[in-house]
Amino acid sequence: MHTKLLLLLVAAGCCLWSVASACQSIEQRYKFANSNIYVRLRRGDKLQYELMRGDKSLQTVTFDNFATTNNLVESENGGYKITDGTNTIEFTLVKSGVVTGTGSDVTHVRVARDQVLQGQQPRDCFSLNTGVTHWFSGPEQKQHYWPVERQSHSNYPYLPKELDNFGVGERYWLNSDGVFLYVENNTPLFIDQNSAGYEGKLCFSAISALPYDPRVTSAKFVYHVAVAKDAKAAHKYAVKTFLGQPTGHPDERMVQHPVWSTWALYKAEVDDGVIRDFAQQILDNGFENSQLEIDDDWEDCYGALTFRKNKFPETKTLTDDLKALGFRVTLWIHPFINNNCTAIYEEAKGLGYLVLDHEGSSDTQWWNSKAKDAAILDFTKSEVREWFTNRLKRLQDEEGIDSFKFDAGEITWLPSDPVLQGDGSMVTPLQAVGDYVRTVAAFGDMVEVRSAQNTQDLPIFVRIVDKDSEWGWNNGLITLITSMLQMNLNGYPFVLPDMIGGNGYYERPPNKELFLRWLQANVFMPALQYSFVPWNFDDETIAISKTHTKLHADYTPYIMKLFKRAVETGEPVNPPLWWIAPNDSVAQGIYDQFLLGDDIIAAPVVLEGATKRDVYLPEGEWKNGNGDEVYSGPIWIMDYPAPLDTLPYFVRVGFEMN
Repeated sequence: MHTKLLLLLVAAGCCLWSVASACQSIEQRYKFANSNIYVRLRRGDKLQYELMRGDKSLQTVTFDNFATTNNLVESENGGYKITDGTNTIEFTLVKSGVVTGTGSDVTHVRVARDQVLQGQQPRDCFSLNTGVTHWFSGPEQKQHYWPVERQSHSNYPYLPKELDNFGVGERYWLNSDGVFLYVENNTPLFIDQNSAGYEGKLCFSAISALPYDPRVTSAKFVYHVAVAKDAKAAHKYAVKTFLGQPTGHPDERMVQHPVWSTWALYKAEVDDGVIRDFAQQILDNGFENSQLEIDDDWEDCYGALTFRKNKFPETKTLTDDLKALGFRVTLWIHPFINNNCTAIYEEAKGLGYLVLDHEGSSDTQWWNSKAKDAAILDFTKSEVREWFTNRLKRLQDEEGIDSFKFDAGEITWLPSDPVLQGDGSMVTPLQAVGDYVRTVAAFGDMVEVRSAQNTQDLPIFVRIVDKDSEWGWNNGLITLITSMLQMNLNGYPFVLPDMIGGNGYYERPPNKELFLRWLQANVFMPALQYSFVPWNFDDETIAISKTHTKLHADYTPYIMKLFKRAVETGEPVNPPLWWIAPNDSVAQGIYDQFLLGDDIIAAPVVLEGATKRDVYLPEGEWKNGNGDEVYSGPIWIMDYPAPLDTLPYFVRVGFEMN
């Protein structure tokens, strides 16, 4: 028999067994075998469980809608379980002890419901402890606050989607206390955060309802709680246990020199002449390039994957000429086929290559179609993956295309209630996201995608979803930083920032100030991506842009060093400031500064009209990147001067580039 310790701890004034029933709270504690880890039941208005290491509380969780007078009983695998007569919750101790590579003792408990019946929606809630504890990771968002405890969600289906720019979001949350939460993929997950009735809480729930498969009669609801000495150690353990790490890294030239895209500047108005003129402008103004990316409206029709001859009469000649000028050429690709692209639509439909709903319809919609005027390829089928790949290879072989920018991939674009291949345990459309990304990643280290799902191992860039040409939390410049931090702490270190200056949507292109501040914010991120161009402003903009483009290129050896470190250890390339000072409560709350590795602190100006800013430096010796001053952290540098040509940044004393 496993050792079990049962303690009845009664509320103040209740110290006898005979009066225990009159107390408001009765606590029961059970010890996992061969450990000093306990799970304690706390009975009050709502049933709670508390994880403990000895007498230290690690985490308390509230069952929102699970009530029982039953006690925990030992399970067959050495854990404990509790039932209300219909539903059973099982607690399993996964790890207790020091974990190599984290420098920390780790406690890791799995909490599982293996049978969530149709119509049920069990919900477990964690206190955000707002004002004391900071939270990180979670979903990519359009209004992307950081730390993420400010975000609000109500019964929010947790799947990559167009809504809220949710392109990347593992089921992973990390906090400054060294706790992380991870929900398994076979859980039809919904979350509540700061919504009505759940203020100050993050709640997980599971229900077999759209956009998941509503036909599942018995779903799973499984999540993990892990506790380490601090957030950095906890994240390192999460990388080892759940998130994984890259198997390689993106192309070095994409790091060193800018990507030049037609999208923000020209939108769909592209043709042979526009591309040639764009390339010549780049050269005439003295800028380097990694590649020129031809974006939207090059196809005969959406899904054809053939160039429209009245726009591009001789594509191979065009790409040959561009390569002679020193450009590589990449192409915008999507997974859709519009219904009016008749030949390829009928072929794909006849072959069974389109995602269908349960009524047999492939009708869906995306941003370049009307309702029910498009279909999407079903990448959960191996034959579709092969067919799509071969058609793209033709573009490379016959048209001289070097690589591709892959768009979409989120579950939004599937028909409602889709039929997918998946695997035996699949109860969510997440399979469609991952299968698409893995298919396109096979095209090599120049690939970029904008959605991801359990694809941290891929050696490709993940692009931040389109930003607007704004300053603030409304999908503007500040959210470029916060989205990049979120992606790094979801296990995606190879972040391709969105285009410098944003996308100019709603007929609001960036002005000179926003353009230059955006470029400066980009400098210590992994790559630069131009579309709006410096020479459309003035000579000063060109000069400042060249200076900061070169500054980024100068740090390429260090960025590549960090890419290789990410492959070896899974560590972020651009961590939040607290990464080098995990217990620094000031650093934990910083959202407008970030690190490049452990040695560079970037503090770009992100407020319109500002020509100075306050900068926080954590523990260490830091040299001003724009001068000779050395500061000993932790320290605030107040009113750091930052005229329009200046990016505030600091370099650790003793830093070596290689």
